[in-house]
Amino acid sequence: MPGGKETRLLHLAEMEKLDKTLFRLEQGFELQFRLGPTLQGKSVTVYTNYPASGEVFDRHKFRTLSWHNPTGKEDDSDKYCKLDLQISGSYQYYFSLGNEKSGGGYIVVDPILHVGADNHVLPLDCVTLQTYLAKCLGPFHEWEDRLKVAKETGYNMIHFTPLQKLGLSRSCYSLADQLEVNPEFSNHNKKCTWSDIGALVEKLKNEWNMLCITDVVYNHTATNSEWLRMHPECGYNLVNSPHLKPAWILDRALWHLTGMVADGKCIAKGVPPLIENDQHLNCLRKIIYEDIYPKIKLWEFFQVDVNKAVQQFKTLLTQGKMGTKSDPNQHLQILQDPDYRRLGCTVDMNIALATFIPHSNGPAAIEECCNWFRKRIEELNAEQYRQTSHHQEQAVNCLVGTVVYERIACNGPKLGPITRKHPLVTRYFTYPFKELTVEEEETMIHQPDKACYFMAHNGWVMGDDPLRNFAEPGSNVYLRRELICWGDSVKLRYGNKPEDCPYLWAHMKKYTEITAKYFHGVRLDNCHSTPIHVAEYMLDTARKLRADLYVVAELFTGNEELDNIFVNRLGITSLIREAMTAYNSHEEGRLVYRFGGEPVGSFVQPRLRPLMPAIAHALFMDITHDNECPIQHRSAYDALPSAMIVSMACCATGSTKGYDELVPHQISVVSEERFYAKWNPAAHLTSGEVNFQTGILAGRLAINRLHQELGAKGFNQARSEDQVDEDIVAVTRHCPNTHQSVVAVCRTAFRDPKTCFYSKEVPEMCIPGKIDEVVLEARTIERSASPYKKDLHFINGLPNFTIELREHIQIKDSKIIKQAGTAIKGPNEFVQEIEFERLTPGSVIVFRVSLDPKAQEAVGILRNHLIQFSSHFKSGSLPDDQSAPILKTPFSSIASKLTLAELNQVLYRCEAEEQEDGGGCYNIPNWSPLKYAGLQGLMSVMADIRPKNDLGHPFCDNLRSGDWMIDYVSNRLISRAGACAEVSK
Repeated sequence: MPGGKETRLLHLAEMEKLDKTLFRLEQGFELQFRLGPTLQGKSVTVYTNYPASGEVFDRHKFRTLSWHNPTGKEDDSDKYCKLDLQISGSYQYYFSLGNEKSGGGYIVVDPILHVGADNHVLPLDCVTLQTYLAKCLGPFHEWEDRLKVAKETGYNMIHFTPLQKLGLSRSCYSLADQLEVNPEFSNHNKKCTWSDIGALVEKLKNEWNMLCITDVVYNHTATNSEWLRMHPECGYNLVNSPHLKPAWILDRALWHLTGMVADGKCIAKGVPPLIENDQHLNCLRKIIYEDIYPKIKLWEFFQVDVNKAVQQFKTLLTQGKMGTKSDPNQHLQILQDPDYRRLGCTVDMNIALATFIPHSNGPAAIEECCNWFRKRIEELNAEQYRQTSHHQEQAVNCLVGTVVYERIACNGPKLGPITRKHPLVTRYFTYPFKELTVEEEETMIHQPDKACYFMAHNGWVMGDDPLRNFAEPGSNVYLRRELICWGDSVKLRYGNKPEDCPYLWAHMKKYTEITAKYFHGVRLDNCHSTPIHVAEYMLDTARKLRADLYVVAELFTGNEELDNIFVNRLGITSLIREAMTAYNSHEEGRLVYRFGGEPVGSFVQPRLRPLMPAIAHALFMDITHDNECPIQHRSAYDALPSAMIVSMACCATGSTKGYDELVPHQISVVSEERFYAKWNPAAHLTSGEVNFQTGILAGRLAINRLHQELGAKGFNQARSEDQVDEDIVAVTRHCPNTHQSVVAVCRTAFRDPKTCFYSKEVPEMCIPGKIDEVVLEARTIERSASPYKKDLHFINGLPNFTIELREHIQIKDSKIIKQAGTAIKGPNEFVQEIEFERLTPGSVIVFRVSLDPKAQEAVGILRNHLIQFSSHFKSGSLPDDQSAPILKTPFSSIASKLTLAELNQVLYRCEAEEQEDGGGCYNIPNWSPLKYAGLQGLMSVMADIRPKNDLGHPFCDNLRSGDWMIDYVSNRLISRAGACAEVSK
């Protein structure tokens, strides 16, 4: 293929909608659309919003692709239309038959990241990211000393939490002003500006070889945002979202209940300020059911005023009005009052008049008819009452569940007594006015100048559909108290387009432009709750300023197809995945295989091949800033082995500042106010300083270097081995070009070795191939030091743990391995048997492994022979090999001698033809015989399994089990004379 361009073929199928299928491609690839069997002979037009050369991307602007006919003939089996992919992002395609849309999908083109003064490429799989809480960096002039810890420990990307002015809660993700730099970064001498931050980002890129990304938070803003007070229409308030009025009434009633409980006024009813047991909870339920609900009468917001409706109906009957039913299936039902006033709902009087018809015009008949109408309205109201009761029951269950978690549960925050600072439950709405009685406060919901400031807080709903907006009409999340609420942030209301809320869209567009101007990428915070059309618009804006924008997303849908919808529409580069979700070490090893790399032993793929569905690229993190502290959850000994396991994944990897220093508590994004430590390479450290003697920092540098080397040198195949035992995980990264492997053996410590039993007897391990070196070995050890004491000013870790580290040594010099022997298993298998001596919990050892010398030589000879078919095989070939002369003869010269009859013998020959010569087609055990005895028999099977890398197919099992298939191919042709025999050699 000219220039060796990578080309992917996408075969179109009629009515095939692939919105939930992810197709990932790289810049420089060519994508060809071809007609599948269902579209042959039909008039098909393909459209795409990928911009034509020289044009700017517009998501809503589609163009027609022209068909190419390579043979010059009108041949549907051969024609294609193509895209030369040069711009990263998300692009849509669809195709039509005539004027009817028939199918379509998305393609995602990865960005190319450049780093260093020379702008060299940083492959996505080489990314090693560390998260910093921006508010813990201190004044801007001190940032470099604190960020230098990441540089010295081998990270090449920093993720800053938002750098904007924070709201009253001090949460890193509750922003008071999206456009203003946090004033805490300034000092009395110098104000910190976006330009200053941008200059530092460029310095880190050019001098430190590090890229920087930061969050974009589109879904909410701090309750005390000044611009929100000026533009209350940007939130879900009781004027633009009157459906929230019943939920607001309930929220205020619960707030008043908080005050009563806090003041001890509910002790007589069995609820003291300190709720400690089930009896208190049951009494709390009773108060809500017997005192709160009957008082606030939420059902009235969904009911009809019976007397008013009957009077209106009677007036119409008296006037002789007649109803007409256009649809016999139409029945009388309650029409919700759009303003949500008490008893403000109505019914369709036209349907009522057509349903309840008096048998005469006399007063008695009219009165009887009105009674029937009244009875029906009362039935409808009763149904609304029952429905509201269901909502109220769920609200109580959620409320009690929250109280249990926050006050009683062992794994909860144990907030203590009910107070106004720590209320019974988090308030769902803002209330900026003087506190009044519930009845007095309710009068304000119908006063627009006040009701517009009652805005819904944001949060998340467990198990909810991420494509549904839980604050919109039709959702009862706020009424049912199902929202896990962030009481410091208001949920933003964008509407469907910029015209629906002009100020908000313009404000967030400026915010996006600032971010894209100064940073190399963005992390989409709370992506699963951000309206997807808003994120599309904002990312399109960002990519206009930075074409190769690295987009990372926090996306928890629990469903791969749902993930793909977000990845496709937003062009997400990497999805954050968490090692902390692993419940044991075996699961942690499985995640490595799941999130990165092809299987070891995958087929070599041609440059021209079918486009296959992919899974989203991962940013696999040993800990995120939202995770529980692993030292509390597991043990301090586990930090090193878990970091090593994660780093063996063939994808981007990451960690959070504090993990490497062994900080023994979660560094809270809300409450942490101390600063990170600075880098000091000197032997003696003072408070607020770290170096390679601290925690696992020395090990992290070695781990990050290895991860970057494996990504850069093509170790793109991964395998998580079967467990050596329940705590030991072995992970292999393999390079298909050189056939070299790197094997990491990690002994995890999910249980604390001080309190749990770990066997001193570690099973032996067999590693196929020849171990060239121990890349690194490290053990977590305890040392004598003062007990941990939380520093008042700086974030500090456990002082009594560090690691022993040794790099690039021979097996004989290892302190972890007792001995290593070699064994020959079978005619061609060379294995090294490892016996461990000091693989203690919290230890890792990494081997660099080559094929044994004979196999290496054979592979080199074979690859040298295969160069004539593809330059892909140059790597690892032996140019001056001592192979047989026949292998040095170009295959084309041998094949050119074949007659048509001989060509038929080499390629085809069905079972009956082959049996005439005393043979037969090759039979694959546990599957079926091949259709042809010749090479086409093999190729037909491989054409299906090769693009999918289906290594579990019986065909592959047979190849792994022995040489029978290759012997069959060779022996079948050797028995024939002439050119066929030459081909077989």
